[in-house]
Amino acid sequence: MNSHDDTSPVDQPAHFEFTPENREKVNWYIAKYPEGRQQSAVLPLLDLAQRQAGGWLPLAAMRHVGDVLGMAYIRVYEVATFYTMFNLRPVGRWFLQACTTTPCWLRGSEEMVKACEKKLGIHVGGSTPDGLFTLVEVECLGACVNAPILQVNDDFYEDMDATLTEQLLDALRDGRPPPIGPMNGRRDSSPSSGKTSLTEPPEPPPWQAALTEMPEAKAEAGEKSDAG
Repeated sequence: MNSHDDTSPVDQPAHFEFTPENREKVNWYIAKYPEGRQQSAVLPLLDLAQRQAGGWLPLAAMRHVGDVLGMAYIRVYEVATFYTMFNLRPVGRWFLQACTTTPCWLRGSEEMVKACEKKLGIHVGGSTPDGLFTLVEVECLGACVNAPILQVNDDFYEDMDATLTEQLLDALRDGRPPPIGPMNGRRDSSPSSGKTSLTEPPEPPPWQAALTEMPEAKAEAGEKSDAG
């Protein structure tokens, strides 16, 4: 699970219940599974509960999921504590997940993390006193070509460095998150140093050239036939 440095007791809400809108989504998820296999919906239901609760899973929410699916509470807890996408403690409005796996580390994720800690005055696993930011370290986010990556809630901000990280944090604090994707001007996942191959239109392959020439050859053959 996402374990934070703060090990103080968590103020747990006494009650949790899916909203009518989310209850419709619950029914839709459950209906995707065959009869007798409805408990397989535990992952999407926990994700839905976490979003409704503001980014974390209170005990009441996990128990409610168990009641909806007819699962023993301990089985729900086992799922929630196994997957790192579930948070068992409250997180900030902006949940910063810094990838520090090898590709991101080679591209400067250490400087990105240090910029977060310096700018926010917290360490990895901590949250700012105003409840705006929580910073955690995660494993590979699967976007290595645009490393280093800082995931903010559900969104990827790519090609980060210390300066860009500070600019992003300022924008988030002001409530104006920038467009997601590369932050250094790179287009999608194109080479960061520009094109290294196929910088000009390639020569057509021989078969394509032959096909192009065929109409002219046929016309020439027809003229000779007419002349004969």
